Amino acid sequence: MVAATLSNAPLDSARHRLRELFGFADFRGVQAQVVARVLAGQSTLAVMPTGAGKSLTYQLPATMLEGTCIVISPLIALMHDQLRAARANGIRAATLTSADTDRETTIAAFRAGELDLLYVAPERASQPHFRDLLTSAPIALFAIDEAHCVSEWGHDFRPDYRLLRPLMDALPDVPRLALTATADAHTRADILAQLGIDAAGIIIAGFDRPNISYAIRPRDGGVRQLAALMAAAPGPGIIYAPTRRKVEELAERLAATTGRSVRPYHAGLDPAVRAGNQAAFVESEDMVMVATVAFGMGIDKPDVRFVAHAGIPKSIESYYQETGRAGRDGDPAQAVLFWSAEDFVRARQRLAEVDDGRVAAERARLDALAGLVETAGCRRAVLLRHFGEAPPDECGNCDNCLEKPAVRDATELARKLLSAVYRTGQSFGFGYVQNVLTGNADERVRQRGHDALGVFGIVDSGEAPLLRPVSRALQARGTLVATQHGGLALGGNARAVLKGEETVEIVIPPASRKRRGAVANPVGDPLFDALRELRRKLAQDGGVPPYVIFHDATLREIAAARPASPAALARVPGVGAKKLEAYGAELLDAVRQYG
Repeated sequence: MVAATLSNAPLDSARHRLRELFGFADFRGVQAQVVARVLAGQSTLAVMPTGAGKSLTYQLPATMLEGTCIVISPLIALMHDQLRAARANGIRAATLTSADTDRETTIAAFRAGELDLLYVAPERASQPHFRDLLTSAPIALFAIDEAHCVSEWGHDFRPDYRLLRPLMDALPDVPRLALTATADAHTRADILAQLGIDAAGIIIAGFDRPNISYAIRPRDGGVRQLAALMAAAPGPGIIYAPTRRKVEELAERLAATTGRSVRPYHAGLDPAVRAGNQAAFVESEDMVMVATVAFGMGIDKPDVRFVAHAGIPKSIESYYQETGRAGRDGDPAQAVLFWSAEDFVRARQRLAEVDDGRVAAERARLDALAGLVETAGCRRAVLLRHFGEAPPDECGNCDNCLEKPAVRDATELARKLLSAVYRTGQSFGFGYVQNVLTGNADERVRQRGHDALGVFGIVDSGEAPLLRPVSRALQARGTLVATQHGGLALGGNARAVLKGEETVEIVIPPASRKRRGAVANPVGDPLFDALRELRRKLAQDGGVPPYVIFHDATLREIAAARPASPAALARVPGVGAKKLEAYGAELLDAVRQYG
């Protein structure tokens, strides 16, 4: 049904409008399929990776259909960011949020039919007064952004999203477009049910982000590792830390260590400081933000060159969503995760706080994350299989594909470690158990008589360096768990390992991983540098971030093509009619100076 509509007149008109508004000759990926369904009045769930152009699939039809597209979006900052980008392309758009001071003007424009897009939060959209407002003007489409928030199985569940169905059911002839980058099969089914979209209306573009290079490494001197990453990736970056305290500590130390502009972001900061830091990051071309995951969906910045995790995320879904904030412009970007055994210990301890009905699912998510961290195979393949895809065995753009790690059968050493934990009473930390196993009879060991145990000194100097990696792997898998006072105890499949029923293999990363920087821009091109400087000036004059003016990719195309006329400039991807009118003369002047 979708394929049959791809050559019809409405979609041909949409392609013309695409060129006029956004400066693109044709759609990318599944955009055409989604737009065709919207123009045909069919409700749709579109699962498209970050950077695939989800917003275009409702922004473009909104300029072609009668009435206003109501966009339901979870965060005010995200709405305002999308608002600026839409207006820069000549789309009539407005937001209706608690932060807006011109609400009466917006409502009047909506009632007069003068808006293509109206952005609202789910909390407002679910209120009776908003439903009443929608009866005062034609509605073209409901677009539900970040639709995974509707599902209790999603990683960013927002209860107010579940109140949207009555609003839309009251206008049954208005199609619904749900959009998300992250939804496994269970979450997709829940979205369809909660938003009243037929299962035949799902379009899945795939989850691969080939421009992102994935790397996962044991954490060993976190500040040093993060500083090295920042040195290799000079553009904007995001570092996710697990706690507010860690955010502030890392931001302070990295700023002092690297000399880069580094700011913190978390919910405990003064609102004005938090908003100021976010605004500075959005407008910057080299700032690094250290943040909790509260710094998430509100970021629509396309030129982030790296996302780093200073600890494990909540799940593979969260990891995919968070790393997807890198390289939205399609240029090379990096996603690097630094982890430790303690991360998994704390995560498994938190399972005790989860409702009984969700424990099994949350444990499965944690096990899947451990599998991603520990794999000796392709990271991208593990990610994509998690979302139901069948990728090649190697991607050529993750740490394990770029440099194969060694895999070692550590079953015997694991059994020695588990035995020592058991024989010493399951109450001591790794350092103590290590001393017993390697025959280091310090005062604590002697006092407890553990130098007389059969496990004392059974690990020789050749095996000793592997004890920590084995312990780390066993804790990630839940074979070893933490006691209330920080000791180690047997858990999970420990008994099966001890009885020889299960084997233990560990991954030994290369001593020095190859580094692949996220340098996307040409080096030593004077015209490109001049165009970026011009863009910076135009952005300052317009009070918008530089990427709202043009993406780097568009500037590179201009530098390569060196257009000499407005018509030639209009053929450059990303130069639509509104931007040609606003910036064309100054761009052509810059090209002439370097011609």
